[in-house]
Amino acid sequence: MSSNTGRVLVYGGKGALGSTIVSHFIERNWWVGSIDMSSNGEAHANIIVKPNESWVDQESEVLSGVQDVLEKEKIDALICVAGGWAGGNIAAADVIKNADLMWKQSVWTSLISAKLASKFLKTGGLLTLTGAKAALEETPGMIGYGMAKASVHHLVKSLAAPKVGLPDSALAVAILPVTLDTPMNRKFMPKGDFSSWTPLTYVADLLYNWTIGKDRPKNGSLVQLITSNDVTELKIE
Repeated sequence: MSSNTGRVLVYGGKGALGSTIVSHFIERNWWVGSIDMSSNGEAHANIIVKPNESWVDQESEVLSGVQDVLEKEKIDALICVAGGWAGGNIAAADVIKNADLMWKQSVWTSLISAKLASKFLKTGGLLTLTGAKAALEETPGMIGYGMAKASVHHLVKSLAAPKVGLPDSALAVAILPVTLDTPMNRKFMPKGDFSSWTPLTYVADLLYNWTIGKDRPKNGSLVQLITSNDVTELKIE
């Protein structure tokens, strides 16, 4: 690993955004590890998550797996883009089921990522989680999703507070997309306004720049990704 420019872990490295991020860093000669339910063949190492395990067991297995692949080295960044979407208002028959899934996909992964950062991140390293612009307000049509993403926002604010347990000068932030331009979104929303969807390559480049220290927001920032007419701007809270 010493011959590479740096080291990064991508939690959710097999998804559409995660795969784009993995490729982006590898193209720049970084060592990249992927954490997901299935392997990313492009990554240098894979830690496989077993979705049916408890939160505690997932944490234990992921920490052990990361420790094995890093071989006592530290990482420059941990990027968590794991997540998903499910709708439903409070009267929906599957509201609890969907909320449970959203909690596992967004909150479990984010907190495990933060735990990994406390153990393996370099001084001044980057931890970025994935929230959602929609969760800055009420989400009556997607109760579980909004609750989970709002929890991620709270976690980021807490991680930026003193004595939280992250390495010195570590940066904890969240990206808050509106709609990402993924193949699945195009499949299920074929009539959507694609010019208002954020390209995956834009997100990958943004996170790469933050990793190398370029144009970093302040610690604890919630960074909204606002795309209009194929131009993406950042709104930072």
